[in-house]
Amino acid sequence: MPTKVALVFGGVSPEHAISCLTAASVLGAIDRSRYDVVGIGIAKSGRWTQVPLEEIADYRIVDGVEPAVREPDDDAVFMVTEQGAEVATRAGENLLDIRGVDVAFALLHGPFGEDGTLQGMFEMMGIRYVGCGVTSSAVGMDKQYMRIAFEAAGLPVGPYVIASDHRWRHFPDAVLAEVGALQFPVFVKPCRGGSSIGISRVENAAGLADAIEEARRFDPKVIIEEGIDGREIECAVLGNPDTPDGCEASPLGEVRVLTEDKFYDYRTKYFDEDGAALDIPAALDVDVAARIQTLAKRAFHALDCEGLARADFFVTDDGEIYINEVNTMPGFTEISMFPLLWQSTGMTYAELVGRLIDLAVGRNAGLR
Repeated sequence: MPTKVALVFGGVSPEHAISCLTAASVLGAIDRSRYDVVGIGIAKSGRWTQVPLEEIADYRIVDGVEPAVREPDDDAVFMVTEQGAEVATRAGENLLDIRGVDVAFALLHGPFGEDGTLQGMFEMMGIRYVGCGVTSSAVGMDKQYMRIAFEAAGLPVGPYVIASDHRWRHFPDAVLAEVGALQFPVFVKPCRGGSSIGISRVENAAGLADAIEEARRFDPKVIIEEGIDGREIECAVLGNPDTPDGCEASPLGEVRVLTEDKFYDYRTKYFDEDGAALDIPAALDVDVAARIQTLAKRAFHALDCEGLARADFFVTDDGEIYINEVNTMPGFTEISMFPLLWQSTGMTYAELVGRLIDLAVGRNAGLR
């Protein structure tokens, strides 16, 4: 019997379109002889719907227009039954298109999908799912608590300041004074976001307040990071419970931003084909590369990750290494860094998709 896999994508975060593109890539690669696939889209309104597979396969950016889950006429519902978890379409008082679900492959990025909320729902329903659990997803989504976990694990973290909603509304001068002690430029980011949405590079104190307000459009909690003059190096990590380390680190990749402002923003990542170059493997000394791979695995365990994660680092000219962040659901289209790093080892995109699903099938439901 094929394993019944639900691809869950879309969502209410600003990264909705990227999730749709990822769903199209995964659907195109998944082995349909091994997996019986159902598509579950979450529209921007938050409504859930069963999406025909041919519709998912058509998601792409056309003339700058991003794909989106259509607003449904009828809603999808998850249920726990005697047969296990099921998804159906509710049409009035009737349930149609009832499908079993063995494993969920959540392809959402950002809040309300990558942050432990959806993972918690799967846990309560006894559905195995690809990727990190509730705690690691939540900590990995919040740049403040992620850094607290890194610091507790002894990982090298650059200077930063947190502007919580309360502090910014009541003590903005204190926040600005703390940021003033950092070295400029600084990067002002929504604390719980991704894909460089809402991020500003700020060259001096005069631009700070506006940049914080821009980030607050996406998250009331903001992190301000001291800019580190270094190369951007990324490492993909795969869970492997059969190894002593419990995970494997990929070869390293380097992101070289080619735009004039040297800022790897949302448009550069997804719309400007000439805005950045991905070098795989990164041109690094063997000992530096080995240190980064070791730090990537330590970061994976510091957040208690499962399945997959991508660890991002800065490497300065004098050889200092700083961890920037871990993404518990990294970009996962065929041209994203995570699959490209594994493809450099000979693992195809389809094999990577299959391995992640198999890892999910092989782990226990409930507490581990």
